[in-house]
Amino acid sequence: MTSEGNVRGAALLYTALTLVAALMLLPFAWVFFGAFKSQAEILAAPGAWLPRSFTDFSNFIELFERRQFGTYLGNSLVVSGLTVICNVFFCSLAGYALAKIAFRGSRFVFGCVIAAMMIPYIALFVPSFFIIVQMGLLNTLTGIVLPIAVMPIGVFIMRQFALSVPNELLEAARLDGAGEFRIFFSIFLPLVGPAIATVAIITFLNSWNYFLWPLIVAQNQDTFTLPVGLAVASQGAKSTEYGLLLSGAIVVLLPVLILFVFLQRYFVRGIAATGLK
Repeated sequence: MTSEGNVRGAALLYTALTLVAALMLLPFAWVFFGAFKSQAEILAAPGAWLPRSFTDFSNFIELFERRQFGTYLGNSLVVSGLTVICNVFFCSLAGYALAKIAFRGSRFVFGCVIAAMMIPYIALFVPSFFIIVQMGLLNTLTGIVLPIAVMPIGVFIMRQFALSVPNELLEAARLDGAGEFRIFFSIFLPLVGPAIATVAIITFLNSWNYFLWPLIVAQNQDTFTLPVGLAVASQGAKSTEYGLLLSGAIVVLLPVLILFVFLQRYFVRGIAATGLK
């Protein structure tokens, strides 16, 4: 193929990708524009794109000043932050042990991790709820975090990435007298940054978007997370307040976009290294 043909092929490819990306972004654009519309404006022209004014922040003001959205945002940040910290730490420990420490039953344990990945989480709701009640953690942020503090997918990712770490490097540290925890913190963790970023992003997305479990555990508005709080805050006396719903969706979406923008290259490297599709 000539250089001119290569240029045309690349141009067609990028044009097609641009069109596909634009189509995928259209719903997000409609949500963004709708966040600046009043309820009357949305109902009067539900298919219209542009709002009458981009300086109308009444929906956002309503959410944070009268609908306790600041409390919900704080709860979601606490829940997601604790979930990410717990998963990164414990999944890294488990992945390191399964990949780099020879012990009897390691294959069985890893098989259990794979099996746990195949179980729908909703199937565990009833036993998880009874355990949380027995522990006295109902209506607490700890009760929301505990069942997802260690996710099987995180253990799988860390174990697969740990296999790529040279055994010779760890053996040399052991010969120098380093203990397993020192090897783990000083040698292993600095080498698995992409896997840690992957686990952090996946865990954050799961915990940030959780709706059903926080809805069950949280018994009052002081412990609602953003998805639950958004469902409650957008309900008016007679109908859904779509302006509040769309502006709340922007607030929910923004931290996810920021996180992915900063960690996307590590996320791609981690997924590629672990073989996930």
